[in-house]
Amino acid sequence: MKIGELAKVTGLSASKIRFYESIGLLKTVTRSANGYRHYPKEAVLALELISSDQQAGFSLEELNALLPEDLTNWQHQTLVNALQQKVRDIELLEAKLAHNKAHLTDILEKIAAKPDNVDCQENAKRVLTELCNDKRREK
Repeated sequence: MKIGELAKVTGLSASKIRFYESIGLLKTVTRSANGYRHYPKEAVLALELISSDQQAGFSLEELNALLPEDLTNWQHQTLVNALQQKVRDIELLEAKLAHNKAHLTDILEKIAAKPDNVDCQENAKRVLTELCNDKRREK
């Protein structure tokens, strides 16, 4: 199929498909005598894998190392190891996000606890002082 068909089937732009080809992620491209690119039906699977794996957090470099030349010769243990590492990376990110969320929630609570007789500028100083004191206690 030509690039326009492939773009329509995958929902990716032709420029993105050409980019994936140029960096070596899409390896099954041939050219006709007139220079048109021709993609086998396996290119749809490759592009779907690339898109879904990017959404899962894989970088283009990681994908380049993982994707086999012809999509029929997967390196099982390499793939399993990469997926397990990505799960660990996501778990670390989730923990960091949970910590950041708790910190921001604490700040919001401190801001919301503004005494009626305190203006915004004084309240900001109060909240910052409390946050600094909390940090010192943590150490």
